[in-house]
Amino acid sequence: QLCSRESLWASPPPRVYLSSWAVRVAAGLRDARALAHRHGLLYLGQGEPFYHFSHRGTRQRALSRHWGWHMRLSRDPQVLWFEQQTLKRRSRRGTAVVPTDPWFPKQWYMNNDIHPDLNILTAWSRGYTGLGVVLTVLDDGLEKDHPDLAANYDPLASYDFNSNDPDPQPRYSDTNWHGTRCAGEVAAVANNGICGAGVAYNAKIGGVRMLDGSIMDIVEAQALSLQPQYIHIYSASWGPEDDGRTVDGPGVLAAAAFRRGVTQGRGGLGSIFIWASGNGGTNYDNCNCDGYTNSIYTVSVGSVLGDGHRPLYSESCPAILTTTYSSRTTSKVQIVTTDLHHRCTDKHTGTSASAPLAAGMVALALEANPALTWRDLQHLIIRASKPAHLQAEDWAENGVGRRVSHYYGYGLLDAGLLVQEATTWTGTRPQEKCSVQAVQVPREISSKLIISTDVSSCSKSIRSLEHVQVELSLSYSRRGDLVVALSSPMGTTSTLVTVRPYDTSQDGYKDWTFMSTHFWDENPKGTWTLRLENRGDAENTGGCPIFTGLTLCLGLAEAQWQLCPGTWHPWHRARMGQGELPAGAVPGAPALCQHPGLPQDTGEVVCAPPPSPALCVCSAEEFWELRAKPDLSPSL
Repeated sequence: QLCSRESLWASPPPRVYLSSWAVRVAAGLRDARALAHRHGLLYLGQGEPFYHFSHRGTRQRALSRHWGWHMRLSRDPQVLWFEQQTLKRRSRRGTAVVPTDPWFPKQWYMNNDIHPDLNILTAWSRGYTGLGVVLTVLDDGLEKDHPDLAANYDPLASYDFNSNDPDPQPRYSDTNWHGTRCAGEVAAVANNGICGAGVAYNAKIGGVRMLDGSIMDIVEAQALSLQPQYIHIYSASWGPEDDGRTVDGPGVLAAAAFRRGVTQGRGGLGSIFIWASGNGGTNYDNCNCDGYTNSIYTVSVGSVLGDGHRPLYSESCPAILTTTYSSRTTSKVQIVTTDLHHRCTDKHTGTSASAPLAAGMVALALEANPALTWRDLQHLIIRASKPAHLQAEDWAENGVGRRVSHYYGYGLLDAGLLVQEATTWTGTRPQEKCSVQAVQVPREISSKLIISTDVSSCSKSIRSLEHVQVELSLSYSRRGDLVVALSSPMGTTSTLVTVRPYDTSQDGYKDWTFMSTHFWDENPKGTWTLRLENRGDAENTGGCPIFTGLTLCLGLAEAQWQLCPGTWHPWHRARMGQGELPAGAVPGAPALCQHPGLPQDTGEVVCAPPPSPALCVCSAEEFWELRAKPDLSPSL
């Protein structure tokens, strides 16, 4: 058959430019890292003799070359050659989307056997299987030679902190299967004729043995800090006792490890910590009394049954961000995964099973966009979670119209939607924090106490919320009878802690931090109301002294400041690289364009004169701070 003239002369698809550059430098790795620091680039690795860089502020896909970066790299004397990378179209030959593993038909939560499932097949059909992503499971060990894990096992992502050696092999007992089961959910090998398939079946998986011995603050800190520049995702399905009476969280060392992980891990993008919300539902426990799952640095994952009902063991609290499945409708149909002694199991359940499913889905998102920060992923998870058929009486719309529940967070996580959002995400601005001291003198609680606080001072720097934290110290004769709720100026009420009838402690709360995700993207301006109320049966006393502090943590969604005429301050910011010039500055004259959060020494850029002579545009595609050079500004 002859081709028509039209087909022979058909235009090729347009070239798509990515926010990645291949660069060859003069003197190897040290020069490459210096180049990244000098220009505010992210160093992503080496492919001898070239180095891979990206820039978070640049549009991830565009139809034209980024000439600003082209000029900048061409002027750098250490750069021998560079090329902005373009999207290549490649098809897999003979690769089936649906795995052939014998137990895959049992994986009802990802094989379209129910509706909705976790939409894993859609993510796979787009080519995302976790390739290039490294995860580790912090637990009781990992059977590294399991035939459905061995091909994906990564010794560099593994360690035994109970025996202080690099081998995470579990001690064989009736209780040490937990870590091996969680790992199989994430990265069991696909199409090998064994068991089922992991959510991210091409990811690398490691295991940390830390729960089969004396658990100490330093052991937790070591586990959370293992290989932070190599491991991308840490999955944990454990925490304090789920007995309905414990209030406990990370020690000093583990808390520091969390902070260090999100600020320094993954080259500054932040380690990803996925956490099970807890199995204390039958004890009326509340996951806001668990300092791991209510940390702003972790993604707290809840559970739901296949029919949309809440499992009895699942806890509730406003720290839960998202939900995945844990079992179908009966105890006989649960989660398929690897088991000890090279076996398979379909009996894995609990929030312990829900968190690894979410970890695998996050691995798919990181393959789709490796430059996502820890905060980017929380934004994406919220956008990719849907109420669907999840049943609860407390579903409510927050101030920006999103439905949210104390049992399920923002709903059932959708892997297809998550990778779709990841490929188009443009990033968050640097995190800002604002703290307001709500009570300065002791207050008596009695049966009820209402505290109102105006946070208008925060709205000068904060217009879009992420996490909201309430730091609380109080004495009370029966802690579990106290209900604490917070209401925002936009009308959202979040119950920070519910009645816990088994919590008879007289210790109260000592500098305890409650957290809620229910106010995400709301504007904080206005009056916040904190309600403390005794809803127990006992006669309670206490509340003196009481001190509360309200902390708002957020990322900027839009520009907050403009340069004031006649004055100049170097930290005034401009959105999308645009801002009013200080008096005396001339459009087209040298200025500094600095990416937020990166070192100041990011190079000099000459701004092109825009249509309005009052503006200087460094790049319409990037998030920049416009910084005039001192000699362009009048003296203050």
